[in-house]
Amino acid sequence: MIIDELPSHIVYSPSVIELVTVIAESCLFLENASELSRADFIDRAVKILPLLYLKAGLVQKPVSEFDDDPERFVTEEDYLYVKEQIEQLLGPDDSYLEVFHPDMALSDTPIAAFISESLADVYQEIKNFAANYQTMDIDIMNDSLVSLLDAFEFHWGQKALNALRALHVLRYSESFDMDAKEKPQSLADKIDRNSFVGFLKNEDESYDSLL
Repeated sequence: MIIDELPSHIVYSPSVIELVTVIAESCLFLENASELSRADFIDRAVKILPLLYLKAGLVQKPVSEFDDDPERFVTEEDYLYVKEQIEQLLGPDDSYLEVFHPDMALSDTPIAAFISESLADVYQEIKNFAANYQTMDIDIMNDSLVSLLDAFEFHWGQKALNALRALHVLRYSESFDMDAKEKPQSLADKIDRNSFVGFLKNEDESYDSLL
């Protein structure tokens, strides 16, 4: 693909660039969850998850260039690192009842799920996309977008919504205001010009400009 065609390719379209921006924010947020207080983590999560879902839903899925799936960069250790940070932050509030599990119709008892596991599943998909997008190879970027949107439709979109539902309950519970009195820690030192997207916002800015 010649250079003059690059600006018109879907991987550089405004909707994809906006999705990339929110994904960069989300990866940074999840990778550094332990830097935050419990209340701050919950408050940020209920803001960024709807944006992530919205931006993914607005992107038109392109046609794949290759037969093989894009490379997977997230290791089991990466996955567990994200999961365990969130699990430790939330403690017993990590679990919630899963009402959309495929086995629910066959079960006589509620099925438990975990916010930490749901968010680690989301992280795995969006981080793999981010790593492939950084290659700056148009065909790889294109196919990683296809893979991301396929997984969004069948997997991580539902995971994000399930986690959001459980986090919403925590955010608007009576005990949240007491938790929020804890001094939140900063992620500012984690954000620099070498980040995936150099213009990531710091913790004092809202996500309004991403809408």
